[in-house]
Amino acid sequence: MTLAVFVGSLLGAMALGMPIAFALLLSGVALMYLLGMFDTQVIVQSMIGGADSISLTAILFFILTGELMNAGGISKRIVDFVMSLVGHIKGGLGYVVIIASVLFAGLSGSAVADTAALGAILIPMMVRSGYNREQSTGLVAASGIIAPVIPPSIPMIVFGVTANVSITKLFLGGIVPGLLMAAVLAATWWFLMRNKKFEPVPRKPLKEVLQAGVRAIWALLLPVIIIVGMRGGVFTPTEAAVVAVFYALFVGMVVYRELKIPHLYHLFASAAKTTSIVMFLAAAAMVSAWFITVANIPGEITSLLGPLMESPILLLLMINFLVFLVGTAVDLTPTILIMTPVLMPIVIDAGIDPVYFGILFIFNNVIGLLTPPVGSVLNVACSVGHTTMQGVIRGVWPFLLAHCILLLLLTLFPQMVLLPIELLSK
Repeated sequence: MTLAVFVGSLLGAMALGMPIAFALLLSGVALMYLLGMFDTQVIVQSMIGGADSISLTAILFFILTGELMNAGGISKRIVDFVMSLVGHIKGGLGYVVIIASVLFAGLSGSAVADTAALGAILIPMMVRSGYNREQSTGLVAASGIIAPVIPPSIPMIVFGVTANVSITKLFLGGIVPGLLMAAVLAATWWFLMRNKKFEPVPRKPLKEVLQAGVRAIWALLLPVIIIVGMRGGVFTPTEAAVVAVFYALFVGMVVYRELKIPHLYHLFASAAKTTSIVMFLAAAAMVSAWFITVANIPGEITSLLGPLMESPILLLLMINFLVFLVGTAVDLTPTILIMTPVLMPIVIDAGIDPVYFGILFIFNNVIGLLTPPVGSVLNVACSVGHTTMQGVIRGVWPFLLAHCILLLLLTLFPQMVLLPIELLSK
C-alpha cells in the first residue's frame, strides 16, 4: 500500500506538470498522512538536512569551473589541439568530437554544458565538410553524456551524498567506463563512416600540432590535478572543486587573458542559479527519502524481487531495465534522488558493491539523457545543431545502442569496473 501511495502521488503530480522538487515533497507528505505522522517540523528538518552537506558544495564549484572554462577560452583551445591531432584522418571531425568530449568531461562534469559547447563549435564545421547534420548532431549528443561518468562528475557527487558512498572511489571508478564509452563511440563512428567520402581537412604540420598542444596544456592539466590530488589524498572532492575554480580563474584571466572581471558577475550568477536548482531538489528528495525508509518501501520491493536476490547479475539486469524506463520520463538528477534511497538497501542486501552499483546506476541514468521525451541532452543538441527532434533521434540511435551494449557488458562482467577501482585505490 505504501509503495502504491508513493509511486501514485509522485507520478500523479508529475503528470499534472508539477516541478519534480514539489512532486517529491508531495509524495513525502502523502506518506506522512498514510503513516499518521504528519508534522511540518519533520518536513523542514528533512529539507535542511538534505541541503546541509559539505560534499554538495562541490557541485557549485564544479559548475562554476565549467562556466569559467567556456568563458576563458579553455574549450576552444582543447578543440584546436584535438583538431590538429586527428582532424585530417577519414571521418576525423567525428573523432575530434569524441576525444574533445573526454577532455571536456575532465573539466566540467556536465553533459548539457559539454554538448552545448562542442555542438556550437563543431556541428557547423562538420556540416560544411559534408557530414550529415543529423548524424553529426547525434554524435555530439552521445559524446556529451561522457561528462557525468568521467570525473569530476556532478551526478556522482549527488549519488555519493544520497547513498553515503565514497565520492573519491566513484570518481576513480568512472575513469575506465568513461574511456570505454569513447571507444565504443569511435568504433560506431568508424562503422558508419567507412564507405563515405568527405572533403579532407589538411594535415597540420608537426610545428602547428606542438603549438596547439602548448596552448592547450594549461587546460589539459586541470583533470590531472584533480585526479592526482584526490588519489594522493592531497584534497577531498570538495576541495578539488575549489582548486579547479581558482585554477580556471587563473588560466582564463592571467594565461589566456580572455576572461575579464566584468564577466565574473554573470558567470557567478549563472552557476548559482544552476546550483540552487540541484540543492532544492536534494532538499526536497530528503523528505521523501526519510519517509521511504520509515515506511519500509525498500523492504516491500525486496520482497517483490525475492527470487532475484540470490543472483546479483539478474537483479542488476532488472534494476537496469527499471532505471532505463524511468530515465525516459525523468531527468538525471531527480532520478538519482528518487531511486537511490529505494534501491541502495536492496543492493546492499544482495551483496553488490555500492561503488560498482553507483557507476552502473549513473551510466544508466546518463543514457536516459538521450532518450525521448525528456532527454535534456537531446533537446540541447537539437537546438545547437539546428535540426528537428526527429532528426536528432535518427542520428543518435546507433550511438545510443552502442552505449546500451556497453552497459550490458559492464553488468555481466563486474571486474571491468571493480578491477580499475582496486588498482587506482592502492
